[in-house]
Amino acid sequence: MSNGTLFDKVWQSHTVRTLPSGQTQLFIGLHLIHEVTSPQAFAMLRERGLEVMFPDRTVATVDHIVPTENQARPFLDSLAEEMIEELERNCKDNGIRFYNIGSGSQGIVHVIAPEQGLTQPGMTIACGDSHTSTHGAFGAIAFGIGTSQVRDVLASQTLALSKLKVRRIEVNGRLKPGVYAKDVILHIIRKLGVKGGVGYAYEYAGTTIEQMNMEERMTLCNMSIEGGARCGYVNPDQVTFDYLKDREFAPKGAAWDEAVAWWTSIRSDADATYDDVVVFDAATIAPTITWGITPGQGIAVTETVPTPEELGEDDRAIAAEAYQYMDLHPGQPIQGTKVDVCFVGSCTNGRITDLREAARFAQGRQVATGVKAFIVPGSERVKQQAEAEGLDQIFQAAGFEWREPGCSMCLAMNPDKLVGRQLSASSSNRNFKGRQGSSSGRTLLMSPAMVVAAAVTGHVFDVREWV
Repeated sequence: MSNGTLFDKVWQSHTVRTLPSGQTQLFIGLHLIHEVTSPQAFAMLRERGLEVMFPDRTVATVDHIVPTENQARPFLDSLAEEMIEELERNCKDNGIRFYNIGSGSQGIVHVIAPEQGLTQPGMTIACGDSHTSTHGAFGAIAFGIGTSQVRDVLASQTLALSKLKVRRIEVNGRLKPGVYAKDVILHIIRKLGVKGGVGYAYEYAGTTIEQMNMEERMTLCNMSIEGGARCGYVNPDQVTFDYLKDREFAPKGAAWDEAVAWWTSIRSDADATYDDVVVFDAATIAPTITWGITPGQGIAVTETVPTPEELGEDDRAIAAEAYQYMDLHPGQPIQGTKVDVCFVGSCTNGRITDLREAARFAQGRQVATGVKAFIVPGSERVKQQAEAEGLDQIFQAAGFEWREPGCSMCLAMNPDKLVGRQLSASSSNRNFKGRQGSSSGRTLLMSPAMVVAAAVTGHVFDVREWV
């Protein structure tokens, strides 16, 4: 059993009691909500005559159903309009801070909380969204939860949870040009599997992680859930503190110094005990792209689609399903695969540094004929900053559409959807069947730079050739 890790320290400091079931009643420091998983939870409270216990610890935004082209109210989609109206009403009735469209701070829930300094080291954070693991980049323990658990946090500010094991994942060395945090996490999931993290929290460490900026660390932690882990985190360090300093909700003055001292103390001890340790060499990681229908079906851009003989016995059935669904053949090079739609955005890769890197490769180039390519900032603040830097002009000159903030085509609960058998090059996090809005649509996950390369060439292309 792990001991002396950040996970152990944060878990212990937030433990209310041990329940008769053996689970821990865990206090939740920050609760994030959006329009999809909260309406039913608020309805459950009303049915029981309960109130939100600590409304000041809950923060809301709207993201999943938001149109990224026409945001005029009422929305053209009547169900989307009903959902945002319900969230507006619930937040008003319960005194919950709500970042609505046009507030200047609306955006994807896992983008807005870090950029405002709401996410801080040592916190427990919950949200009715699986990619809440993103916030672990700050040294927080962050869980995605279901609707009934959203109700529990609203009513009691606690959750009943079983303590996880802790796996330390070390990545050491310097990433080669054209290789990004997205490639690192896709590589890890490829090696450990989509179920490899079940029952674990992932601690990301090593010299490669230390060299990453906060937004790269968020990308890494974001997709922990795709590897089966319940959460992923990075120990807080000077990079973390520099990012948080002077942000709106970060401590100020003497309180800042006290906070940094505490944040430093909760880092995993040098002699901490882990349930498992896995080590990767950054030099062996190439631009990685998914070829199948799970995030674990990834290969280097220079590799070919694996043959059944190259796969383990347990992976062959899902591979056979993927070959048929994706219209790809064993032994086929992934490079050169024609794409129809190219999407840069999502809670994985919709932050300002993602857009800067995408713009670097878009500048002076043109989107290929017949390819629909668009950029969706992760928040209103990201959009404002990108426009101040002229990134929007670079994208539009290259033939990309420049959109309003939202989850967009990551899961297509909005008008941004694939049509028919279209193939998407996407910087998002899931390539499941039908994930991007069409029951037969296909998705290749890759870094924003690789998405731009695909948009310009019209097919999967190794961005390292442009470096």
